[in-house]
Amino acid sequence: QVQLVESGGGLVQAGDSLRLSCAASGRTFRSYSGWFRQAPGKERKFVAGIRRTDGITRYADSVKGRFTISRDNAKNTVYLQMNSLKPEDTAVYYCAATEVGLSDYVSSYDYWGQGTQVTVSS
Repeated sequence: QVQLVESGGGLVQAGDSLRLSCAASGRTFRSYSGWFRQAPGKERKFVAGIRRTDGITRYADSVKGRFTISRDNAKNTVYLQMNSLKPEDTAVYYCAATEVGLSDYVSSYDYWGQGTQVTVSS
């Protein structure tokens, strides 16, 4: 059905920027896309979400003002622009999709990518 593939992760220094991409393939699309992240030994946490119809967004408090989620519906791609990166942003970043709503919860999302590693050094 839907395949999500993340890209753009890497190793950067604190204060640097990265842009992650999540490309969706397949016939099925979802109305809501989100980015989550998971650090070693920690639960997967919501980072940002976007409603594809109108671009309404939500952000975790920890990234608000630094990260920007956007989408290009023609390319069926969602982006996460990450600025002013901090070491605590280090995690595997996953994109996800759902029809449920612009949700903070992992359980609301039924499609997931395999993740891309973001490492921020101090």
